[in-house]
Amino acid sequence: MSQKVDPQLRPTTRPPRPVDKRMRLKESGTVAAWVMLAPALIFLVVCSIYPFLWIFRYVLYNYDGIPAHTRFTGMRNLNTMMADTKFWGSVVTTFQYAFWKLIFIIPIALIMAVLLNQKLRGSSFFRGVYFMPTVISSSISGMIFTFIFATGNGVLNGILQACGLIGVPVGWLTDPKVAMAAVIIMSVWAGFGNYMLYFVTGMTSISEDVYESSRIDGANGIQTFFYITLPMLAPVLKVVLMLAITGAFKDYEAIMVLTNGGPGSSTNVMFLYIYNLIFGTGSNAARQIGYGALLSLVAAVIVGAVTIVYNIVAKKLDDVV
Repeated sequence: MSQKVDPQLRPTTRPPRPVDKRMRLKESGTVAAWVMLAPALIFLVVCSIYPFLWIFRYVLYNYDGIPAHTRFTGMRNLNTMMADTKFWGSVVTTFQYAFWKLIFIIPIALIMAVLLNQKLRGSSFFRGVYFMPTVISSSISGMIFTFIFATGNGVLNGILQACGLIGVPVGWLTDPKVAMAAVIIMSVWAGFGNYMLYFVTGMTSISEDVYESSRIDGANGIQTFFYITLPMLAPVLKVVLMLAITGAFKDYEAIMVLTNGGPGSSTNVMFLYIYNLIFGTGSNAARQIGYGALLSLVAAVIVGAVTIVYNIVAKKLDDVV
């Protein structure tokens, strides 16, 4: 016998309606996220992925830019690379350039950031002045330092002679022994302002109470830097070092304008050597796009390997600390 249910005791809530999938996507913000990501994804595909695939297909070909001249050569480009002393010499030069650039640019950027973080009068003005070289194009930087390092009427030689530091003008761009120093001076000047701003931003996140406690404990400026600022700046320092390493290995535009890899091959870094191969400039009479494509991939692998090694070392240092 069925029991009657009092109408007042019946549930008044209705079962939920099925939610439209499009409405769910709209409410979750997925559509808006994809719309905002679309320009970046398009540029990534057009400017990075497609050129990589385009150049990758010519690794096994002898290609000079004219489709009718394209010939399949198999492993010949690889054999040429293994015997190419100029390319491997440019790799060694790149490591030398990157080492000396990092030795100078990171400490200078860090020191300037510490000084400008003291909230002194005019510090904002000097931040802009030091950052200005980073917004100047690499070709303009190379032209500026061409006039500075000129042997006969260069600004630097004129100042050094006026101060009595040298008697004979130094061949900054013509002497293989000092050409690399000229290139490093230019690259440090052009790049340290960018890393300086990273350090300044990292320092502003450090609480002022920490510095106040150190002053109460009697710590001087040097002790405060090494025991407070530097340890708390470690995450920013790791990022800056990674950017500086990858940037140093990929530098070539300003070097091309300043020395074009000379004198001899003393400043011929690997990406400049590859550029001259692909575009048939410098000492290369003919364009070698197929061979240059192979060297581009090898150079990318070298930069990637250096970055991986750095990340492994940085992670182990974090575990130790």
